[in-house]
Amino acid sequence: MEVFRLSSEKFAQSLSGVGAALKGARWNSVGMEIVYTAANRSLAMAEVAVHFSVAMAPPKYQMVTIHIPDDISMTALNLIDLPTDWSVFPHTDKTKSFGDRFILENRCCILKVPSAVTKGDFNYLLNPRHSEFARIRIIDRSDFVFDGRLWR
Repeated sequence: MEVFRLSSEKFAQSLSGVGAALKGARWNSVGMEIVYTAANRSLAMAEVAVHFSVAMAPPKYQMVTIHIPDDISMTALNLIDLPTDWSVFPHTDKTKSFGDRFILENRCCILKVPSAVTKGDFNYLLNPRHSEFARIRIIDRSDFVFDGRLWR
């Protein structure tokens, strides 16, 4: 399986989860390392673009293509398993607890979650603590330029 991550050029060379741990996000608390990826390039872009305003020009970004071997362990969260407010912004501690538990239990390497940005699409959260994580590889990085029409 291939998944995608749109990352600032500075952090596009590695997969560590440290960036997510610094601030926390929808599916993890501060201090919990997790790698956010998307099922396709356009979702990866949308997940980043929602954090910019019209006045803020995005810095240099790279689209990172990640290869996940087909036999890597994965579990999924279904919409029926989530609280009704799971997709609100700012995100709540309810969703963070799902990702934190996924990391701490360490049963699987990947957690498939619905996207709050694009309904019907999915993000794949990677657990850098899991023994299978070492088999996940970056296979391509390419410069990514946001279409200027997004910021008008």
